[in-house]
Amino acid sequence: MTVRVLYFSWLRERIGVPSESIETDAVRVNDLLNELREKGERYKLAFTQTTSICIAIDQELGDMDSDITNAEEIAFFPPMTGG
Repeated sequence: MTVRVLYFSWLRERIGVPSESIETDAVRVNDLLNELREKGERYKLAFTQTTSICIAIDQELGDMDSDITNAEEIAFFPPMTGG
């Protein structure tokens, strides 16, 4: 399947692109992250500390074990705070 992957904040800075289309066989977010890490050093650096990364799947919050088999868009971003 092809999924659009979005990167925000420091993830975008480390990876070097705001978004990309990825051809993947990943079933869960964690599977996709493993595939992304294999793409090169910038991905490995961006996804070293996954506990500090939030995930949205088709604009709904998810986690590392979320199923992505029918996803069209996956976004990775740092935790947000507000006031």
